[in-house]
Amino acid sequence: MKNIERGTIGENVAANFLLQNEFLVIERNWRFKHWEIDIIVVKNNTLHFIEVKTRTSTKFGNPEESISASKMNALKKGAENYLLQHPQWKIIQFDIVSIKMKKETVEEIFFIEDVFF
Repeated sequence: MKNIERGTIGENVAANFLLQNEFLVIERNWRFKHWEIDIIVVKNNTLHFIEVKTRTSTKFGNPEESISASKMNALKKGAENYLLQHPQWKIIQFDIVSIKMKKETVEEIFFIEDVFF
């Protein structure tokens, strides 16, 4: 499975997981200039910016461990630009959905809420 294909599958799995947990998906793969946010959802009047990381092996660690400080800073910059375009949101949160797969089978979904960086 190629990285792009695995990423797309992971984002679909994450979006379905969020929907099943009563989040409303309002954006997927939102882009502005060179920033991208995988998924933007709403629940309980809170806007959540979601980074999705999918891996088929833990040889180099769990998926969430591969998210660097620079990646989280890019997520923050993307969120700042999203909020400039949608200033009605007052409460925001950054979350991670970490997905472990074997071939095309999801083994684990780990949802990390309210990440600080």
